[in-house]
Amino acid sequence: MFTARQIERHQLRCVLQVFNRITGHSLGYLGNVSESGLMLLSELPVMVGPDFELQIRVPLKGGGHQFINLTASCVWCQEDETPGHYNSGFMLLQAPRDYDAFVHALQEFFTFRQVSASA
Repeated sequence: MFTARQIERHQLRCVLQVFNRITGHSLGYLGNVSESGLMLLSELPVMVGPDFELQIRVPLKGGGHQFINLTASCVWCQEDETPGHYNSGFMLLQAPRDYDAFVHALQEFFTFRQVSASA
């Protein structure tokens, strides 16, 4: 049975698109991420239970994309506060070795740090 997540997640609203790896169709945007799961923001509800073949396309500086392929199971889906939008939680079943580095890079990039004042 699904229990509440124990790992802090970082908000990434509407920055990176998530695609169905098989069809290439966009499913929505990465909402938040952790080493063991992610939240998808979408305009359609996602079926809870089945496994999904996902792909995150990370833009590269020189052009093109890095493809991060994941297999994940949708464990919950609920309507967002914004009508016509949905949030879905996914538990990772299979991820590439460098997925943890991807998560840490996103957390580092989107984390605001306290700047200490010089005396």
